[in-house]
Amino acid sequence: MIALREVNKDNFDDCLALDVEDNQKKLVASNANSLAHAWLFGEIARPFAIYNEDTLVGFTMLDLDYFTDGTNVCALWRLMIDKKYQGRGYGKAAMDLIIAYVKDNFNPVVFRTSVVPENEAAHRLYKRLGFLPNGEVVNGEEVLLLEFRTK
Repeated sequence: MIALREVNKDNFDDCLALDVEDNQKKLVASNANSLAHAWLFGEIARPFAIYNEDTLVGFTMLDLDYFTDGTNVCALWRLMIDKKYQGRGYGKAAMDLIIAYVKDNFNPVVFRTSVVPENEAAHRLYKRLGFLPNGEVVNGEEVLLLEFRTK
């Protein structure tokens, strides 16, 4: 069963050790970079380890205080599954949990992420989950939005 657990002193080094295939390194920031951002932006960044039972399989980080024009928007900053565990459905299962977590805890109007154009697997996953491009490109990455109905 997939679970999200906060990154803490007990799993920090294990999160740093997660890695992707060499040809994927240009598609996603390293976990060291992500955890540095989490430290710099601690008031809004939420890093999570992704577990299958007790096995660490990936890492994700959310921006839970992202506002655009007064509209409550949460953002997915990072999602990665370790190269040993890719292709087993962990990314989809983690995203289902992430979406539910964001909806239940922050009631956003929009959930935002961005993807480098070459990351075909991420594009397929986000499209399957209902994310749509909004035509915006930030730092060379295509912005995708998942719109929620307000409560």
